[in-house]
Amino acid sequence: MQGLAHRNAVCDGLGGVRLRRSQGQSCPLIRAALHPYPQPLLLATKVGMVRPAPNVWRPLGRREYLRAAVEASLRRLGTERIDLCYLHRVDPTVPLVDQVGELAALRQEGKVAEVGLSKVTPEQIQEASKVVPVAAVQNCLNVAEPNDPAVAYRQNHGIPYVPYRPLNAGQLDPAKTLRWLLDLGPHVAPIPGTADPEHLLGLYASAS
Repeated sequence: MQGLAHRNAVCDGLGGVRLRRSQGQSCPLIRAALHPYPQPLLLATKVGMVRPAPNVWRPLGRREYLRAAVEASLRRLGTERIDLCYLHRVDPTVPLVDQVGELAALRQEGKVAEVGLSKVTPEQIQEASKVVPVAAVQNCLNVAEPNDPAVAYRQNHGIPYVPYRPLNAGQLDPAKTLRWLLDLGPHVAPIPGTADPEHLLGLYASAS
């Protein structure tokens, strides 16, 4: 049923599908529902986090891990290229230039089309941009948490902004909140998440 909802949403005009990297759990679902992937669908995923225990997440930005994570996603999705690959979190134990440098190398090899950043500051965006073009920034933003300096930075530099947790874990009105985000400008694309098929289609309708 979830797969059918994804397929229906794409057929109705949904432009992108974001995948969580949690042992690759969402990749088989997306592949079963959407492969072969229709155009202009954009597949986006994240790498750079591990879950050593239930509900425990830690950044892991070593080059070999980032590469292995991307290649695992390619196999699970049955595709030769990921349209947009985010660095999920900046690993403070690894130089940022090394982390984005590995994603830049994967981009050069054609395994990743574009590189994005998640939960970053304007300074980190600026540093990463010296290594690879930053195609999107994904930070937390909603009416309850409206202050992110990266919003102004991306506007000044023409970088698409993808707010995560736009509904504040379901505590906000979808229609009003999504409209507030979309009114921030044409480069803002919120990504409300859901596991409920009807809710997925309802969210899409609210943003249309």
